[in-house]
Amino acid sequence: MKRVLLQPAYVLHRRSYRESSFLVELFTSEHGRFTVVARGARKSQSSSQGLLQPFVPLLVSWTGKGELMTLVHVEANGIVKHLHGECLFAGFYLNELLVCLLQRWDSHPGLYIAYEKAVSALQTNRLEQKILRSFEKCMIEELGYGILPKSDVSLKNAFLPNKFYKFVPEHGFILCEDHDVVNVESSSGNIFSGKDLIAIAQENWSDAECLVSAKRLIRSVLAPLLGSRPIYSRQLFMQIEERKKHEE
Repeated sequence: MKRVLLQPAYVLHRRSYRESSFLVELFTSEHGRFTVVARGARKSQSSSQGLLQPFVPLLVSWTGKGELMTLVHVEANGIVKHLHGECLFAGFYLNELLVCLLQRWDSHPGLYIAYEKAVSALQTNRLEQKILRSFEKCMIEELGYGILPKSDVSLKNAFLPNKFYKFVPEHGFILCEDHDVVNVESSSGNIFSGKDLIAIAQENWSDAECLVSAKRLIRSVLAPLLGSRPIYSRQLFMQIEERKKHEE
């Protein structure tokens, strides 16, 4: 029987279980993602129901063996992160990515820190795309799918700012011939300027074009990892954006 006490954690998702309990997906620094049963948490007198929400920093204790653990204690571990509007959808997007892509019990302390940083940064009235791009980049690197050099020397050897490169999944970047980039703006989305790739690698988000390129690139990397699994928060956000355009 395993028993772990007072570990920092966040709730990624919860759903009703039997008459009075929840199944809760937790994300912790030392133990990664896993599921616990919060027995009796749906009862009106339960003190844990209000705590077992996304974006609430927690300390949790659990016990059990196998894949499904039992939550035995939960308490607040700092100030609740209040997200609103677009930033709330963005927070749910981060949670969905972690649920879909993290293997159970795989420890990712660096990603946990990046998640905390992203959620804290989303406590604003206006969504900044750089928050999502930085988190996504950290996530694919933590999962072993990093595609851009990390050192300045390697980056300088890999890309020239005035050239264009085609991203080929499982192969990386290939220098484009001149005829391939004549209509780069209307390309299928897999051609990137060396200037943007260098900025993405350095997380220099000062250029709006770089953010657009980063979104295209990260979507290309995530697509085979996600497979046919939909990201519902992304779909809902796109529907809301489309509705706003029609109203305007």
